[in-house]
Amino acid sequence: MSDHYDAVVVGGGASGATAGILLAEAGWKVAIVEKAVFPRRKVCGEFISETTWPLLRRLGVADALLRIAGPVVKQVGVFVEATVATAGLTGAPSSLDGGRAVGREHLDAALLDRAKGAGVDVLQPWSLASYSDAGDRYACRLAGKPTGQVRELSSRLIIAAHGSWEPGPLPTQGSRRRAHGSDLFGFKAHFLDSALAPGLMPLLGFPGGYGGLVHSDGGRTSLSCCIRRDQLQRCREAWPDLQAGAAVQAHIEAHCEGVASALAGARRDGPWLAAGPLRTGIRSFGEGRIFAVGNAAAEAHPVVAEGISMAIQSATLLSDLLVARGKDGLSDEALAAIRHDYQAAWRRNFSQRLRTAALYAHLFMRPASAVAAAKAMQQFPGLLTFGARLSGKDQALRTVGLPAPNRAS
Repeated sequence: MSDHYDAVVVGGGASGATAGILLAEAGWKVAIVEKAVFPRRKVCGEFISETTWPLLRRLGVADALLRIAGPVVKQVGVFVEATVATAGLTGAPSSLDGGRAVGREHLDAALLDRAKGAGVDVLQPWSLASYSDAGDRYACRLAGKPTGQVRELSSRLIIAAHGSWEPGPLPTQGSRRRAHGSDLFGFKAHFLDSALAPGLMPLLGFPGGYGGLVHSDGGRTSLSCCIRRDQLQRCREAWPDLQAGAAVQAHIEAHCEGVASALAGARRDGPWLAAGPLRTGIRSFGEGRIFAVGNAAAEAHPVVAEGISMAIQSATLLSDLLVARGKDGLSDEALAAIRHDYQAAWRRNFSQRLRTAALYAHLFMRPASAVAAAKAMQQFPGLLTFGARLSGKDQALRTVGLPAPNRAS
C-alpha cells in the first residue's frame, strides 16, 4: 500500500464505500478507514428505495444483493393502537416496483468488497486518530484496533462518511452531548415466521417513538424503531425483567395491535441492537478539503426509511462532481465550486425528505396526533401514498449543473 492518496474516506459503510468505488474507478488513489470488522449488523431500517437500485447496479453489487433481498415492497401502511391503514406505494404501481430490504451486514460487506476490487486500499479495523493541514494535503494519523498500531497517511482530500453519533477529530464529528429526555435512540431486531403481509411496509406510531416493519433477506422481518430517552426509561420500569430492546418491543406491541398480530407467532433471530442518540437534521458539508456524505452531512428521521438511499445518493453526487473536475484540478477555487454545487444538489434532492421525516416523526410520537393521523389515512388511503412520495420513494437522483464525469482524469 502507498501512504499517499488522492482521497481518504473515513467510514466504510454505504456512503463511504460508494465514494471509494466511484473515485477509484475514475483513477483516483483512495483509502477507506473503517473502525469495525465486517460483516457487521447495524441499527437500520434496511429498506432501499427502487430509485437507488440503479446506483447499486452501477456500483456492481445489485445482482448479488437482489438474489437475497426481501420481497418487493408494494404497499405502505400505518399501525397505531387498533388502527391499521394500508395503501399502494405510488398511485401507479407499475412505475415503482423495485424497493426492497436487505440486511446491512450484507449490503455493507458487498460494497466494501467491491471497493477492494476497484483498487481501494481498505484499512480495517482502523480509525482516524488525528489529522493536520500540511499545505495542499492532510497528514492523517491512524490507530489500529485493537493492536494500537499507528500509521501515517497523506491525502489531498478527506471524505467524512462516519456515523452521526461518532465522536472524533474531524469538524464533522461532534463531541458527546449532554443527555436530554428528548434524545432518540434506535433499536432493531430480526424475526422469523412473522405474519406481516408480503410486500407491506408499515409505519408504527406509539407513545414516545416510531418505527417500521419490513420483510428483509433470509425470510426475516426487520423491526426497527426510535424511542425517546425518557420513554425508554419508562419502558424499563414497566418491564423490569426484560432487556431494553425487549421492553421496547413490549411497549410497541401494547400500542400497535398490528405489530402484536404480526409478531405473535414469530421468534427473534439474533439479539436486539441499539445505537444513539441520533442527531437528525443538516450538520455540515465539510470545510477546506474535507467533504461530508451520508449521515456525516445530515440525517433524516428514520421514520421515512430513506437513510440508506440518502447515504448512497449523496456519495454519488459528491463523487461525480469530484471526478468531473478531475483529481489534478482541485485548486481552492475548484473545491469551493464543488462544495457549492454539492450543497445545491444535496438540498434539491433531500431537503424535502428531511422536512417530511421531521413532520412524520413528531406526528407519530404523540398519541393523540398519531391516532388522528392513522384514522385519516385509513379513511383516505391516498394520504399514505402522498406521504410516500413526499419522502422520496419515487424520486430519482437529480443533479444541479453537473457536467459529464471525466473518467480519464
